[in-house]
Amino acid sequence: MPFFKPAQFAAEPPFTHGQAPKTAVLFCNLGTPDAPTPAAVRRFLAEFLSDSRVVEIPKLLWTLILHGLVLRVRPARSAAKYASIWTAEGSPLKRWTEKQALLLQGWLGQRGHHIKVHHAMRYGSTSIASQLDMLKDQGVTRVLILPAYPQYSATTTASIFDAVYAWAGRTRLIPELRFVNRYHDDAGYIAALAGNVKKHWLANGKPDQLVMSFHGVPERTLHLGDPYHCECFKTARLLAEHLGLAKDQYKVTFQSRLGRAKWLQPYTEPTLIAMGQAGVSRVDVICPGFNCDGLETLEEIDQEGRAAFLAAGGKEFHYIPCLNDGDAWITALCNITAQHLAGWPTLAAPDAKALAESKAAAIALGAEL
Repeated sequence: MPFFKPAQFAAEPPFTHGQAPKTAVLFCNLGTPDAPTPAAVRRFLAEFLSDSRVVEIPKLLWTLILHGLVLRVRPARSAAKYASIWTAEGSPLKRWTEKQALLLQGWLGQRGHHIKVHHAMRYGSTSIASQLDMLKDQGVTRVLILPAYPQYSATTTASIFDAVYAWAGRTRLIPELRFVNRYHDDAGYIAALAGNVKKHWLANGKPDQLVMSFHGVPERTLHLGDPYHCECFKTARLLAEHLGLAKDQYKVTFQSRLGRAKWLQPYTEPTLIAMGQAGVSRVDVICPGFNCDGLETLEEIDQEGRAAFLAAGGKEFHYIPCLNDGDAWITALCNITAQHLAGWPTLAAPDAKALAESKAAAIALGAEL
């Protein structure tokens, strides 16, 4: 018997001496089922909820709960919710993420950055590993990992990094890697959010209250050192200041609670119900932690949150869409990316053909959405 078992590495493109360095950005979002069906949702949830960053329960106990209960009950219910927002082109989150990546490459190209921008999903199709493999096949030697999450959390940002590290652990020649941890207080990001709100108010007038709803996480993560709670509140404070709102004119809430454990509070839906019962006539809701619309905004807020507020006595509910493909947001994303590319030689004569193709693809996606 051999004394040790050699490491198993995937086959890779042959190394070429004198190979010109190439730089890429991998724009990473959470992911989505391939279809709004119980079977597709079950596959997606099985991967998502098996991540120990997402559910911090002893592995054996959680595996029994996940496969014995959650994956038997939740997929059908979640599939119906996905079906309510699904489009002819598929998942809104997938399509927006694709378009943001295409626009980012085009806008960086206009500034002279000769780089590739690919999108990837932490769970489901278009995996991080598959995209990193593709970039290596294309001769990329430097990769900037750019999460779609403005606020850092171990449940999201760190999980993306885990997937990158896992891929690197199976890779012989690892590209240079950089990671963007957060941009929750970036001036361009805040200005883009404020621009969305102002545009909505210009067309529809102002509400009695603005609710800023962020994705929730278990409260224990805060006590264990996760900065997410603080970064959400800083984003909210900066946005409120940009909009000129007093403290009593807006509320910060947290949505998407899973299970019975205590999560970050106040919870979004109970807050909306209490506001309706208290006589608040109109409420506007924005979700600053989501860069593009998906299930949590289009179904959980614009459908469920709306119904809860109106049933509680509220008169008017407005959902303010996510940043999606807004010019101010893509400009901010471009600036954030360029800042983290500093020192890497990316400035070169742009590939006119590639630039034109990325622009055309983005325009085509825009027409479909």
